[in-house]
Amino acid sequence: MEIEKVFIEGPLVIKPKVFSDSRGYFFESFSARFFKELGIDADFVQDNQSLSQKGTVRGLHFQANPYAQGKLVRVVQGAVLDVAVDIRKGSPTYGKHVDIELTADNKTMFWVPPGFAHGFSTLEDNTIFLYKCTNLYHKASEGGIYWNDSSLNINWQVDEAIVSEKDQLLPTLEHFDSPFTYESK
Repeated sequence: MEIEKVFIEGPLVIKPKVFSDSRGYFFESFSARFFKELGIDADFVQDNQSLSQKGTVRGLHFQANPYAQGKLVRVVQGAVLDVAVDIRKGSPTYGKHVDIELTADNKTMFWVPPGFAHGFSTLEDNTIFLYKCTNLYHKASEGGIYWNDSSLNINWQVDEAIVSEKDQLLPTLEHFDSPFTYESK
């Protein structure tokens, strides 16, 4: 696997080594040993899958401690613009985001550690998105930031966003009190 660090400390772009031939392809989508070598001692306990139509925006979501989640995400069908926003108080990149296109074709994965609000926009119909999570879902711990907050300046690459009512009611970054604190490594 090939790793790319981004300008924000924590998230990682992961490009697996893909073996292709006339039958199709094979790649290792997760290795606990490999993650430990990166300094990520993640114990994945829940896998989630979503199906979305083009123009859907899901996010920006997180879970607070003690149920904070790290997520290893990827697309198995279609394409998304995946976004992670740094919401760690005291971080030099607080409120900044990183985005990456994840597609079935590029097979790229994205590690989003706890302390980030996460979301994505669907760039193709019938997109299937997988989340490998380090903690179980806990409704009372869930939170988020308004997906279209102008201070975040995220270009979701959709013309008319399809957004849940719940996500339309999330606070902007200015009116948000983050439960996360930055710890320099």
